[in-house]
Amino acid sequence: MKRGDFIFTIGYHGGTAIVDGVARKEHGNASAEELMELGLYRAAFCAALFDGKLDTFLPVFTARTSIGVTDVEQLKRVFGVFEVPDSVEKVVVIK
Repeated sequence: MKRGDFIFTIGYHGGTAIVDGVARKEHGNASAEELMELGLYRAAFCAALFDGKLDTFLPVFTARTSIGVTDVEQLKRVFGVFEVPDSVEKVVVIK
């Protein structure tokens, strides 16, 4: 799964990822920090997860929001995203 697809996936149907094409086109190459500055917290979290930077994302996230998470596992539960899926066979982009 490509980075931009993962960041802007809005759901899954079996082995298919459903992607917000408008957001991906506009912000697909943005860093986690840039996405957070835009207020796109879930996308920023997904970018940090994909890039392997959750440990540096956590303190920035807690400083910017009033959400009191203390570890990465809690942060994963907040966003309902736990890993980059390797079972995605197809991507459907909604425009």
